[in-house]
Amino acid sequence: MDINNQSIIGKIVAENYKAASIFKQYRIDFCCNGNRTIADASRDKKLDEGKLINELREAINRKQDGEIDFQSFPLDLLADYIEKTHHRYIETKIPEITPYLNKIVRVHGENHPELAAVEKLFLESAGDLTAHLRKEELMLFPHIRQLVRISLSGGKLPQAKAGTAAAMIAQMEHEHDAEGERFRTISELTGDYTTPDDGCNTYRVTLGLLKEFEEDLHRHIHLENNILFPKSIALEESLTV
Repeated sequence: MDINNQSIIGKIVAENYKAASIFKQYRIDFCCNGNRTIADASRDKKLDEGKLINELREAINRKQDGEIDFQSFPLDLLADYIEKTHHRYIETKIPEITPYLNKIVRVHGENHPELAAVEKLFLESAGDLTAHLRKEELMLFPHIRQLVRISLSGGKLPQAKAGTAAAMIAQMEHEHDAEGERFRTISELTGDYTTPDDGCNTYRVTLGLLKEFEEDLHRHIHLENNILFPKSIALEESLTV
């Protein structure tokens, strides 16, 4: 895999997820803002472009067992994986994190007023993500599976359905951007999920869960924005009568 200053961040991570660790290290958003070049990201973050490229090449060439090649997944299988892995993760973690957040706001909120803002942002995210997952599971993913079935049968998509995936995906990406922004704010408010000196064990656990939630959300959005969505749009276009 050749990387240069015009390589697109999202495509780099889509081809090899090991590159994600370098982008995370420099706080470069590879999921919601993955359509930027290395040159653009380096300029925005005031980074040495050559150093970033070398570190990415080293990370990609480093041997690592167990990394899944999502690029090779059929689109219906990738949709299934996202739903059963990342959607279920969100559904189980929201009710786990919510009471922890409520507790540390009550106990530590006076000394750390930023916690109230963190709780508000997380609850907003919980509501919007829940609705977002339902739209994917009930509308977008079934449509993608239909596209795969049509392709395998050698059929064509009726003209009336042309652009259906593209329209739904545009809305999903807009919602992804909103979640990415929310969690950037949460990360900033908590000092990158750092427990203060007066924080108890519950405080530490809560921030750890929030950090894990954000990391899973990044991988989730990456799989959709950088792999599932563009391939689905291309497939739909190829099948349109």
